[in-house]
Amino acid sequence: MLRLLLLRHAKAAWPSGTLDLDRPLAKRGQEASLVMGNYLKSERLEPDLVVVSPARRTQETWERVQPFLGEIEMRRDGRIYEAPVGRLLDVLREVEPEARTVLLIGHNPGFEELAKLLIGEGEMDGILRLGQKYPTAGLAVIDFALDDWADVAHKSGRLERFVTPKSLGSGEDD
Repeated sequence: MLRLLLLRHAKAAWPSGTLDLDRPLAKRGQEASLVMGNYLKSERLEPDLVVVSPARRTQETWERVQPFLGEIEMRRDGRIYEAPVGRLLDVLREVEPEARTVLLIGHNPGFEELAKLLIGEGEMDGILRLGQKYPTAGLAVIDFALDDWADVAHKSGRLERFVTPKSLGSGEDD
């Protein structure tokens, strides 16, 4: 079995004169990152590999989540930044099969579209909530009855859960 942890970056600020790539996390995003890191640890959702967009807000999200998970191989992949769903699928399919659980940290609308493309069945409440909105710091956990990431395909995954800071009792979803 393979498991994909699809974490959208936490809430970002947009200071005047700042390029999109350089946007930092807002205070609420910093707090939400810690909530999600603690959740990943408490639920034992520990990845073998983390692939992160080079955007500052995704890097800062990972910096706050990482201490909860310990030392894990992390790769920055520029293809994730503002990626359409097809490119995200390509990135995922290139992951070596030894990485059984992969955490991707990136952006919408690509992450929402990727989740919808991959999920064929699963937890209905989560599927419905994900279909309405994939908020910042939202986490989709998608399982695949596969042995190789290269075989991941349309509707081949099962949504195990979809959680957000709000669903965990921490603040509002953005």
